Amino acid sequence: MSPFHALNLPNGQTIGNRIAKAAMEENLADTEQAPSQALMQLYRAWADGEAGLLLTGNVMIDRRAMTGPGGVVLEDERHLERFRQWAAIGRAKGAQFWVQLNHPGRQTMANLGQPAWAPSAVALEMGQFSKMFAQPTPMSEDDIQDVIQRFATSAALAQKAGFTGVEIHAAHGYLISQFLSPLSNRRTDRWGGSLENRARLLIEVVNAVRAAVTADFCVAVKLNSADFQRGGFDADDARQVIDMLNPLAIDLLELSGGSYEAPAMQGEARDGRTLAREAYFLEMAGELASRAKMPVMVTGGIRRLPVVEQVLVSGIAMAGIGTALAVEPLLVKLWHEGHDSHPQLPPITWKRKPLAALANMAVVRFQIQRLSRGHRPKPSVSALWALILDQVYIAKRTRQYRAAMSK
Repeated sequence: MSPFHALNLPNGQTIGNRIAKAAMEENLADTEQAPSQALMQLYRAWADGEAGLLLTGNVMIDRRAMTGPGGVVLEDERHLERFRQWAAIGRAKGAQFWVQLNHPGRQTMANLGQPAWAPSAVALEMGQFSKMFAQPTPMSEDDIQDVIQRFATSAALAQKAGFTGVEIHAAHGYLISQFLSPLSNRRTDRWGGSLENRARLLIEVVNAVRAAVTADFCVAVKLNSADFQRGGFDADDARQVIDMLNPLAIDLLELSGGSYEAPAMQGEARDGRTLAREAYFLEMAGELASRAKMPVMVTGGIRRLPVVEQVLVSGIAMAGIGTALAVEPLLVKLWHEGHDSHPQLPPITWKRKPLAALANMAVVRFQIQRLSRGHRPKPSVSALWALILDQVYIAKRTRQYRAAMSK
């Protein structure tokens, strides 16, 4: 299967090729948490790169629950015209453009000054970095129903704005992923205990979203193949959740892995020595894809065309690319033109893994911010310098967010 062949989705829509720009945390909203001009400039660059599918970074369903202070929020119509502009830019070169909808749950920074809603009062375990996160507050039945409705409302607004689909984020340790994991979900009611109960939030969100949009609007789910934590959500759980998702009207299932506590989604696979190391969820995802009735996409570390081809040969329908497209936004176009491009960032080998994970995200965001200003990326940037700049920027955005929320 050529990476440049179209993919037909279950709802009748088509993705022009088998390569997606995967979601990355941009933190480029304006001070009203709406799409900024910088964000639109960034997506012009990615639209020019000719990936068949563009996925936004986290778009939050509730401005009180943010993965970062510069995140975009889509909870009502107050900035719908900005979203229309953003959608038009992403679709300008023919790509499908989907909004990734998310709620952070307990992965909420303490300095944002907001409660961290979660299935249970189980705090993140990140050593000395644990104090950076708000103490989680167990959700009531009303809280859970509110979240389900918010996902549906945001999806309907995304369609109204001109996006062609949404992706429900149920991975990487965010709220729905927290409900799925027996480590973070200690509930004894109908939302906890058995896997069927722990998966109930995901299933109800999917059903509510599907009911809020038209049949030709795409609905996708992002699911962990595993959390990579002992006693957590594992590959066997993922198999069973896929079985639960199969009867639902889902157009694409994206498989990834990890969380803030175990950031496997960042990987150790940027040296390019082997295909297996580069596509570090591939083996597990290939087995899971055989159970799925919908097309499956795998995301994680891919930066070379031979790896994309290996992904497709394994029976997976699409390859999602994140960091490599922050380093070279025209990557898919270059591949299609016959260029052997394989962009990468230098590996960060700091001994303190949580700090290294923060630095890795900072280096990626450094490239994203350069693209948002119309500049070329700078892969050689010092990880320490990028981390310092990122922390200064986040501190500024945090002050702005807190000021806005206090009005």
